[in-house]
Amino acid sequence: MTDEQLSYKQRALDYHAYPKPGKLSVESSKPCATGAELSLAYTPGVAEPVREIHRDPENAYRYTNKGNLVAVITDGTAVLGLGNVGPLASKPVMEGKAVLFKHFADIDVFDIEVDAPSVDAFIETVVNIAPTFGGINLEDIAAPHCFYIERELRRRLSIPVFHDDQHGTAVVICAGLLNALEIQGKQLSLAKIVFLGAGAAGMATARLLKAMGATDITLVNKSGVLHKGCADISPEVKDLLVDTDSRTLADAIHDADVFIGVSAANALPAELLKTMAPRPVVFALANPDPEILPSQAMAVRDDLLMATGRSDFPNQVNNALCFPYLFRGALDAKAPQVSQNMQIAAAHALAQLAREPVPESVLKAYELDGLQFGKDYIIPKPFDPRLKEFVSDAVYQASLAEQAEMTKKTGS
Repeated sequence: MTDEQLSYKQRALDYHAYPKPGKLSVESSKPCATGAELSLAYTPGVAEPVREIHRDPENAYRYTNKGNLVAVITDGTAVLGLGNVGPLASKPVMEGKAVLFKHFADIDVFDIEVDAPSVDAFIETVVNIAPTFGGINLEDIAAPHCFYIERELRRRLSIPVFHDDQHGTAVVICAGLLNALEIQGKQLSLAKIVFLGAGAAGMATARLLKAMGATDITLVNKSGVLHKGCADISPEVKDLLVDTDSRTLADAIHDADVFIGVSAANALPAELLKTMAPRPVVFALANPDPEILPSQAMAVRDDLLMATGRSDFPNQVNNALCFPYLFRGALDAKAPQVSQNMQIAAAHALAQLAREPVPESVLKAYELDGLQFGKDYIIPKPFDPRLKEFVSDAVYQASLAEQAEMTKKTGS
């Protein structure tokens, strides 16, 4: 390691160790400094909200923190770029997620790292603790188990369940792509889109793009193009198989308008960019090293628009733009789930915000003289104070509309 890398490593370790270990603490939201206050905080006063909640469970949202409390839950099987490090080693990441929830959307979080002997045992654990929470954020769970886990929890619980690695990523990619295509003079409904990587994020993004109007999407994995003639294909991906003669990435990317990489470092050869359509969009999102570096891509195509997952390049696709605000809107609406319509609303809100004039506070936070909608700014910055207003409200309104429609249908 270089001296700079060693210094950063030590700073990161010190950040987590001092002045006290970890990144979270629990603070009382009510005073408890007198005997009278103690009698209200605990026995006998606490009996009154207990009775009210027993009488009507909805009162939990009035008398407890349930309505502003999210569980960030993992089994530690797919932690960042570190892989299966196990539940305990994943705890710093889950605490970090909690910090972002609190800082950006004022949502309280308990991080929960589950050491379960099986996928079904993990699901039962989450179901059993769910009454405590207003929402469940699943995090860093490996595919294909993550699909089954989310599906079962959504079926069994009546609070929002959201796998951020799938859907948070999808929302931000879709938001950025809407703006990228606009700048490049293209339409989502007509764009030829190629994914490299068909894991949780790739599949979720492809499905969300289809729901938003995309009609030409091809997924490519290590084995090649996922087409309808593939043998022994996972049932999780069958709805995304296409009827095509393309078999390799080189085949698929020819004349493509969009490349979305959610795969691995250096997985996109620069020469393939030459075969893409005029004014292509390239999202190279592998972290920490993208499928192709912007400098390499720009050397081949000066007409492309590019995004990565890194903060040191323009157009960072960052989940922090989505999950705090999506949950804020969902909790405020008491949404029974995070629906596809709510995700689409979040994507459109993010896209719209990037088109608005950028406030001085954002420029100051990023030490910039100016920033405006264009090739180097298609997605809002994470420290934009308007994200909560734009995204949370869009999600809130989408959920209320769905709940009103459901009430109309059921007559209750």
